[in-house]
Formats: sequence, C-alpha cells, structure tokens
Amino acid sequence: MGRVSNVAIWGKKENKDADPETRENRKKAGPIRSLWQKFRGIDWKNPVNKWKLLFVSLVGCIVVFGGGYGVLSFTNSPSFCSNCHEMAPEYSTFTASAHNQISCVQCHIKPGTINMLTHKVKSLKEVYYHVTGVPKQIVQTEEEAVSNGNCQQCHSLNRVVTGPNGLKVDHQKHIKEGIPCITCHSGVVHAQIAARELNVEKNHDAWTKQNADKLIEKKFMQPNMGTCIDCHNKVNNGEKPWEEPSYNVPVNPEEPDKKENEKTSPEETQKVILEALKSNTEANGSKLKIPVGCSTCHSKDISVPKNHLTAEFNKNHGTEAVSQLNQCLSCHEDSKWSREISKQDIKTLLKYSDVTKKYVPNLATAKEEANNNTFCKSCHSTTSSKPGT
Repeated sequence: MGRVSNVAIWGKKENKDADPETRENRKKAGPIRSLWQKFRGIDWKNPVNKWKLLFVSLVGCIVVFGGGYGVLSFTNSPSFCSNCHEMAPEYSTFTASAHNQISCVQCHIKPGTINMLTHKVKSLKEVYYHVTGVPKQIVQTEEEAVSNGNCQQCHSLNRVVTGPNGLKVDHQKHIKEGIPCITCHSGVVHAQIAARELNVEKNHDAWTKQNADKLIEKKFMQPNMGTCIDCHNKVNNGEKPWEEPSYNVPVNPEEPDKKENEKTSPEETQKVILEALKSNTEANGSKLKIPVGCSTCHSKDISVPKNHLTAEFNKNHGTEAVSQLNQCLSCHEDSKWSREISKQDIKTLLKYSDVTKKYVPNLATAKEEANNNTFCKSCHSTTSSKPGT
C-alpha cells in the first residue's frame, strides 16, 4: 500500500511538470479554453479555413445586429407600450389623437442614435417600475419633456395658423423667443390626463376601448386659452416664464405643494380679465407689451360677438345672459381664464358623458353664475339682483 501511495504522490508531481497539451489536461480544460485551443490549432494558411471564418463572422454579425435592430424596432412601437397595464390611459389617448400614425419615440426620444441608445438604457427603470408597481401615476418630467427638435421633424416653423375658433398663432415668433412647443401644446396627444388625474393606478381598468372616447375630451387636446393668457400676462410683468423648465410640463399631482402654488387665485384671474377688457376697448392705446384681449389670438371675425358691440351692452346684457348662458360660458367660464386644470372624477365622466346637457333659460341659474363667475364679478358685485345690472 505504501508503494502505491508513493506512486500516486510522484504522479501528482509529474502532472505539474507535464506538457499542457497532454490528453489529460485537455480533458480538464474549460469550454472557453477548449475553444481557444481549437481555434489556435486551425491551419490559417489553408484558404478554405479563411473563407469559413469569414462566413461564420458574417452570420454572427447578422444575428447580433439584426437581433438588436429587431429589439429596438419592437420596443419603439406603440404596440409594445400598450403591453403594460399601467400604460392603458396613455395608449388610449394616443390612438385617438392626430399623432396616432407616428411612433411614440418620435416624440419622446430626441433625434439621434446616441439619444436613442441612451434612452433605452435609462428606460430599464421602467421595467423595475412595472414589476414593483411604482409610481402610482405616469407623469412627464422636466428632463423627459418633448423637445422642439422632435416637433420640427414633421412641423414647419413658418406657420401662421387660423384654426378652430378663429385662432391665429405666429409660430415662428414664439419659437424665436425660445418658447417650447409643449408650453402651448401639452395636451395634443394625451389630453392632459396627468393634470386631470385620470391615469392614476386605481383608474387603469377604466381605460378600455369602449370607454376611451368618453374620457379623452377633445378640448384638452387643444391649446389651453388660460396658458396663453397666463404667459402673456407674465411677459407684461417682465417675466419669461418658459425659461423655467417646470412651466412647460403639467404640474405633477403627486406633488401637492407644487400644484397648490400653480393655482391662479380669483383675484389674479380677475386682474387678467380686467386687463383683457381694457386692451379690447383701447384701440392702440394699451401700454401692454402683449395685449391679452380676444383679438390678440383670435381673428376679427369672431373676436367679439356682434351683440357685444351695441352701445348699452355693458349695462343691459342681463337678459341675453339669461337666455343664452351656455353661449356666454363658452368664452367666459372661469376655467378658460386660468392655466391650471381641475382634477376630474373618472366615474362621473363615464356616467354623464352620453348625457347631452341642454340649457333651459333660468334667471336663478344665471344669477348664481353671475355671483360665482370671476369674469362676471370683475364688473359687478355679488349682491346684484340681476346679471348685468
């Protein structure tokens, strides 16, 4: 037994000094080392082997780059975004918007390959959010805001547009001032559902194909008149609000203090309304850098209704206010004169979306509106017995 033991010991010593290419060592080599040894053993002087290497390399490149391109293309498609349950509100509003023929990344990733790859790496956190269930609501941050470069891939700067409601906007002047497109067009695709708090976690199940049209409300996809008024008013006070990144994205409802600070007080709204009335009545006499009257943004044909031009309208419009209050509110509703958007209840929207509200002339209703509407209160007190008196 002792002799066998000595042989074994000497055998180990012999293995340490043995040729690394021995059959026993090749058995012990790992898979990577084995491949490398085989690769080194190839006769590269043989032209056939060189062609084999070229073919294998070509196939490898096709697999790697083709697979990578396929992954990028798939993750860039709206259908990929729709796979996540929490994206139902965003996907539903996208399909109902005028931008539903382009991919999400054309707006949400700045142009350029580097930006594309960088965004993909950063987006890995979305996988974490999907698994862990946070955040409760998807909101657009200042860092991820849609840039003018994205918009200009499709839209020209040389646009003086007269759109719905006789709206006239010189886009080139706004762009030259450095105003981001999203300052005015924040709801063009997703109908400002974050500001309305309709995309919180508890509401995801309500965003079905059948309910989408009831929840979107096209008016939230158009530029908000309150934003125009607020911005023009700030410019007249020597400010350039768009230079603050947070001004250009919707207020995050998950930051209650910030949302509260963004609210326009009734006194501020009243001041803006009075300035608007002043700039409308003073022909070229306003000292404002940018007037905030109707004619600033609307064409002359609809800027001021004809019945407003009668000599005694300011004193005697009560009767008309009662008879067509719904038309009055189409311009003079408080929410149209302020920038912020109020929170909405998704159940209420679904319940009453199909109900056509027809106004029936009613003195009590008109009087109540006059006492609570900031626009009305700009001219007469809440104690007036009749609108317009």
